Amino acid sequence: MVDTQVRPSDVTKFPIIDAMLSVPREAYVPEGMRELAYIGGPVPLSGGRVLLEPRTLAKMLDALDVAPTEMVLNIGAGLGYTAAVLSRTAEAVIAVEEDADMAHEAEATLGEHGADNVAVIAGPLAEGSAKHGPFDVILIEGGVARLPDGIADQLKDGGRVAAIFMSGALGEVRIGHKAEGVISWRMAFNATAPLLPGFEKTPSFVL
Repeated sequence: MVDTQVRPSDVTKFPIIDAMLSVPREAYVPEGMRELAYIGGPVPLSGGRVLLEPRTLAKMLDALDVAPTEMVLNIGAGLGYTAAVLSRTAEAVIAVEEDADMAHEAEATLGEHGADNVAVIAGPLAEGSAKHGPFDVILIEGGVARLPDGIADQLKDGGRVAAIFMSGALGEVRIGHKAEGVISWRMAFNATAPLLPGFEKTPSFVL
């Protein structure tokens, strides 16, 4: 996976390569999907959710450039794979998952594999985890049409956020940098993912 999908996508930072080589991706997918764990595409989870394809995740991590002293908020943690990868590059990870069954399984699997610096929080994705913030880095593991103000408020000044902004069937990963309370976005690369609950566009009022 690393040699055929990650490195060819110009992701060469050693901490990312080492983390993705070290974390057994098959442990973090549904049991019936384990043969698909290393395919070059997303792996289906329950409720229409997916585990991001390796290339997309690796390029998001490359753009975020997480440091060993940083606290990361992982929104839409699913069964815990991304949190496990982040646990090897960050000081601590708060992984938020609103599907109670997936959150419970993620917590168990992360514990079995020694990811002791990850805390799994079961709760609405769009609320994040304000009591554990503010965060140096926020990684949103799924599609969004907007970033809720409550999530933006949990990012430190000087922090970075990565999300897949969807417009219909098309999407692009954007990286946001926060300065003086304002997040400025830049387009990083094209990618798609199902919209996460709570990250849809706010309905506009029409007379």
